[in-house]
Amino acid sequence: MNLAKAEATIEMESHIPIEKFQDALKKEGGTYSIHKSGERHHQNDTAGVDAERSRSTKAKNEKPKGKGTGTFYCPMHCEGDKTYEKTGDCPVCGMDLVEEQNLSAKTSEQWTCPMHPEIVKDEPGACPICGMDLVPMEADSSAEEKTYNKLLKKFWIAVAFTLPIFLIAMSDMIPNNPLYTVMKQKNWNWIQLALSIPVVFYATWMFFERAYKSIKTWNLNMFTLIGIGAGAAWLFSVFGMLFPDFFPAQFKTESGAVHVYYEVSTIILTLVLLGQVLEARAHGKTNSAIKELLKLAPNKAILVKDGKEEEVTIDSIKLGDILRVKPGEKIPVDGVISEGSTTVDESMITGEPIPVNKAANDKVTSGTINGNQSFLMKAEKVGADTLLSQIIQMVNNASRSRAPIQKLADTVSGYFVPIVVLISIITFVVWAIFGPEPVYVYAFVNAIAVLIIACPCALGLATPMSIMVGVGKGAQNGVLIKNAEALEKMDKVDTLIIDKTGTITEGKPTVEKVGAFGTNFSEKEVLQYIVSLNSKSEHPLAEATVKYGKEKNVEFLSAEKFSAVTGKGVEGNINGKKVDLGNSKMMAYAKAELTSEMETEAQSFQKQGKTVSYLSIDSKVVGYVVIGDKIKATSAKAIKALQDKGIAVIMLTGDNHDTAQAVAKELNLADFKAGMLPENKLQEVEKLQNSGKVVAMAGDGINDAPALAKSDVGIAMGTGTDVAIESAMITLVKGDLHGIVKARELSDGVMRNIKQNLFWALGYNILGIPIAAGVLFPIFGLLLSPMIAALAMSFSSVSVIMNALRLRSLKL
Repeated sequence: MNLAKAEATIEMESHIPIEKFQDALKKEGGTYSIHKSGERHHQNDTAGVDAERSRSTKAKNEKPKGKGTGTFYCPMHCEGDKTYEKTGDCPVCGMDLVEEQNLSAKTSEQWTCPMHPEIVKDEPGACPICGMDLVPMEADSSAEEKTYNKLLKKFWIAVAFTLPIFLIAMSDMIPNNPLYTVMKQKNWNWIQLALSIPVVFYATWMFFERAYKSIKTWNLNMFTLIGIGAGAAWLFSVFGMLFPDFFPAQFKTESGAVHVYYEVSTIILTLVLLGQVLEARAHGKTNSAIKELLKLAPNKAILVKDGKEEEVTIDSIKLGDILRVKPGEKIPVDGVISEGSTTVDESMITGEPIPVNKAANDKVTSGTINGNQSFLMKAEKVGADTLLSQIIQMVNNASRSRAPIQKLADTVSGYFVPIVVLISIITFVVWAIFGPEPVYVYAFVNAIAVLIIACPCALGLATPMSIMVGVGKGAQNGVLIKNAEALEKMDKVDTLIIDKTGTITEGKPTVEKVGAFGTNFSEKEVLQYIVSLNSKSEHPLAEATVKYGKEKNVEFLSAEKFSAVTGKGVEGNINGKKVDLGNSKMMAYAKAELTSEMETEAQSFQKQGKTVSYLSIDSKVVGYVVIGDKIKATSAKAIKALQDKGIAVIMLTGDNHDTAQAVAKELNLADFKAGMLPENKLQEVEKLQNSGKVVAMAGDGINDAPALAKSDVGIAMGTGTDVAIESAMITLVKGDLHGIVKARELSDGVMRNIKQNLFWALGYNILGIPIAAGVLFPIFGLLLSPMIAALAMSFSSVSVIMNALRLRSLKL
C-alpha cells in the first residue's frame, strides 16, 4: 500500500481479469483505476483523483480527525486507533473520549480587541475600529478540561440533591424517627422521588443513555451494569409507590409503605459520577509528557532578511530562511548553524542534562534551549517535519497502539458483562430460596450490589494507561517508541545485535592517513581520485574523505557512472578510467588483486580499530585511505549494563576482522562478526531467532535496515538514516547505546506496571463480585451495601490510572 499515492500493488496466484476485479470493487463503493504493473492508462490521472477522493472519504469515516484542538479517542482503544471529530463517549465502552495532544492545537499567540472581538491580529497594536489597545487572546481550555469542569458541575448538583435523600433514608435508624412527627413516611417517599429526579434525569442521565446504547449495539460495558442496577432500584421504588398493593407484605414497612431505594440509586449514580470526575482529572496527567513536549514549541522566531531582523510566527517560516536565536531562547525549527557558536540544552528531547557545544554547520533542533550566545541558523525542517513534531506524533501513535498482552483483557471483557448479569440473576434466585426474611428484599439488594461492584473498565484501562504514561516517559528521555508491541517485546529480549559505525562509534569518521602503493600514483593523486569519486556518495566515510580533501585544497575531478555497491564500496569513471573504492570485497568485485604486502600494511591500521578503504584504477590497486571513528564514551558502560541484565551483546560489522577485533577487545565483547553484508546481518538475525532467541537489533545505516525490520525489536539511532529509523520499532534520539539501557528499563517498568494493573483489576472483580453476592453472610453475617459497592467500583478504575501514573517517577 502507498497511501501517499493512493495506490495498492496486488499479487495473486491465479490471474483475475481486470474487468472482473473492477466490477467487484465498484460493488464495494468508490472508483479505482486498475492496470497491470508497469502500465498506465491515459485516463489514469482522473481516475486517480477519484480513487484518492474515495480513499479520503473512507478514511474520514473510519478515522475522522478532530477540528482545531485535535482528535478524540477512547482511552481503552476499543476500536484500535480510531479517532473522532468531537468529544463525547465511546460507542463501545461508553467512556469519555480524551483529546490527542498535538502541535496543531498549539496556535501562535494572537491579539484581539476587547470591544470588537472580530478583530484578530498576529501582533499587539491598536484596534482599527475603536483605537483601543489589543489584548492577548485567551487560549481555549482543552477538551479534557472542559469535560472535567462539566462533570464536576454535575457532580455537585448530584451531591446537593442526593444528600437530603440520604439523610431522610438514614433517619429510619433513629429511634422514634423525628421526621415521622412532621409527616408520614409515604410523604417523605414522595419528597425523595422529587429530589431524585434532578440526579437521575440531569446529573447522571448520560449513564442511562450509555447503558441503552450499549444494549442496543450489544457492546456491553460498565454502564450496562450501572444502568440496570441503579435503574432497577429507582424504577422499583417508583412502581412500589404507585402500586403498593402489588407487593407482598415483606416488601413493606410497618406503616404499609413499600420499601424504597432512592438513596441506593442516587448514591450509586453520584459515586459513579465521582469516579468519572476523578478519571477525567487523572487522564489529564497520563499524557502530561506530551503536554510538556508541546510547551517546548515556541510561537515566535526572529527572521533575518536583507540584513534586517523581524519577529514572525512559527507558521510563516519557510525552508532556507535565516533565523537569529538569542541567548536563552528556544530554537524555533530544525536547522543548521550558519554563523556563530553556542551551547544548547537538549535535555528535554534527549534526556541528557549536560548542554552540548554547537558551532557553524552543526545541527540544532526545535524546542531545545539556546545558551548564552546569539547565533544565526538556516531552517532545514519546519512544521510537521521538525523532530519535535515527529516525536509528538510518534508518542500519540504509540499511546493509541495495543500491546499483545491486552488480548487477555479484551478476551475477558468480551464475556464479562453477560457473566456478571447471570451471576446477579443467580444471586437473586439463591437469596429468594435460601435467604432469611424478608427474602425478596435481600435478594433484590444483593443482586443490585453484584451489578454495581463489577468493573470491566478497570480491566480495560490496565494496559493502555500504562502504555500512554510509559511512552511519554520514554519520549522525555530520548527513547521514542513506535508502538506498544515494542515495549512488550523489549522486556523479553535476550540477545542484542549492534552495528559498529555510528552505533558503537561516534559516526563522525576522520581521515588519518592516505597511502599509495607503488610509484605510478602519488599520495596526492590517490587522494584526488578518492575524494572525486566519494563526492557523489552520502556515506559518512565518504563525507569524511571529501571534507579532508577540501581541507587539503584538492582539485575535484568529474566522476561519471557512479554507483554504490552495498556493503562493499563505490565505483565510477574518472578521466576515462574505471575507479573502484572500498573494502577487500570491493577489490574482488572489481577484479583488482590485493598483494600480501598491501594487506599487511593495511592490517597494521586495522588492528588499531581503523577502517581501511582500497583504491583501484583500471582493476589495479594503487592506494588506500585510513579512517578512524572514535568509540562513544557511553558504549562500554552501556554494553556492560546490558550484559549485567542477562542480555547477550553481539557486534556485526561490515568492517574487516582486525578492525572489529580491536573494537571488540576495547569493549570486552566476546562475540562479534566482521565482513558482514546486509544479507549476512539478516541471516544472522534469522539464525538466532530460529534457535529460540528474542533478538533486538541496533543500527543506524541503510545496511542495517533489513536486519532491523526482521528482528523482534529494531532499534534505530536517531543520528542515522531515515531508512533505518523507518525500519525500527524504537528510535534513540541521542543515538548512543545508553539509550538501549533506558529502553530496557522503560520496558521492564511498563510491563511490571501493566501486570500490577491486570492483577488488581482481575483480583478486584474476582473478590468483589462474590462478596457482593453475599458469600460472607452465612459465616460472618456480612453483606455489602450497593452504595459501598458503587464506591468500590468508582475507585477501582481510578486506582488503575493512579498506579500507571507512578511510571512518571521511573528512573531511566
